[in-house]
Amino acid sequence: MANFLQNSRFSFIILTSIASAYFSNAYALDSDNSTIKNAISIKDAWVRPSHPGQDVGAAYMTLTSMQDVALVRVESDVSDSIEIHSMTMQNGVMKMRMLDNLPLVAGKPYKLEPGGFHFMLFDLKKALTAGESVNFVLYFKAKNKVEFKQNIKALVRTETEHQH
Repeated sequence: MANFLQNSRFSFIILTSIASAYFSNAYALDSDNSTIKNAISIKDAWVRPSHPGQDVGAAYMTLTSMQDVALVRVESDVSDSIEIHSMTMQNGVMKMRMLDNLPLVAGKPYKLEPGGFHFMLFDLKKALTAGESVNFVLYFKAKNKVEFKQNIKALVRTETEHQH
């Protein structure tokens, strides 16, 4: 009987250790990649066309997160530098300012659009022509400090092409 109890205890400890290792790894995987990555929805991404010699552009999209995160950085294959900007009307004057990050509250869509939040693309490598695609990498940081990124393609088009 004592042998049975010792074997049962040993089996219980082994099973508990295996289960603990399995679930902590699953949690780490979810925190690092899959659950967080899938928590961001990006829709209606588009970039305003530019003219030859123009070295600044703008990009727009709607971001919705399933959890509280912050957009902390943006990169693209057509620009050397991208800033997150906001535009607000103050005393009849439109003011634009650079943001260090864009906090996204869970479930609330953030529409980046002309006259509001947007990405400013500096030092364009070439003119952006209607019909082309632009690649972006958006970097997010979750409340638990885990950083993750999401790739997206945006179509170059005029604002009127965007309206339905």
